[in-house]
Amino acid sequence: MTKLSVNINKIATLRNSRGGNIPDVLKVAIDIQNFGADGITVHPRPDERHIRYSDVRELQAIIKTEFNIEGYPSKEFLKLVKQVKPHQVTLVPDPPEALTSNAGWDTVKNKTFLQDIIAELKEEGIRTSIFVDTNPDNIINASDTNTDRIELYTEPYALMYNTNRQKAIDPFVEAATLANKAGLKINAGHDLNLENLKFFSQHIPFLAEVSIGHALISEALYYGLEKTIALYKNLLAK
Repeated sequence: MTKLSVNINKIATLRNSRGGNIPDVLKVAIDIQNFGADGITVHPRPDERHIRYSDVRELQAIIKTEFNIEGYPSKEFLKLVKQVKPHQVTLVPDPPEALTSNAGWDTVKNKTFLQDIIAELKEEGIRTSIFVDTNPDNIINASDTNTDRIELYTEPYALMYNTNRQKAIDPFVEAATLANKAGLKINAGHDLNLENLKFFSQHIPFLAEVSIGHALISEALYYGLEKTIALYKNLLAK
């Protein structure tokens, strides 16, 4: 079964908008795990506009499932993840001012850079994943970086889903097949939701994990957090 990792950045955004500690990021992370999620994802950014570096350090003690930390591999980010030692680090190419992740790595141009970063993380015993699009060249060169996994950037799929779902999924099936042949495990994330996730999951047989935050937290406003997680888990059941 594909694992569900819940990105809790939006919980921190809500807390930060008012000050104080409501909602309590740590309590929500505990509840999400108790409600059946397979992991917690965070993406600390340099300006700490949602998840703070201090949150990441405090979360380490209460994650009983899987801890995935996303981010651009700056010196500060690498120092943080080496201290925390999460189960997985997902490397993204976002510049500091990016509102959200909006592209995958060019693994041709950045191959040596990624090889060096991944070697550092593997010395710490941390599993690595790199954020990529469906371009075959980026998949093949991702394999050469020695990463354990890739995370397919799924916004293009989500944007096309309602007009031509088969055309939307085809590049991802090809990319996943190529990655699987190269020995990479496959994660996915960005704009996956209750409407489009099942079709994606059904067509990507090698899908190890999805990381979902914005849509899941938004849908939880209507269904409640526990029910929403159950709905997602049901969609991922093979």
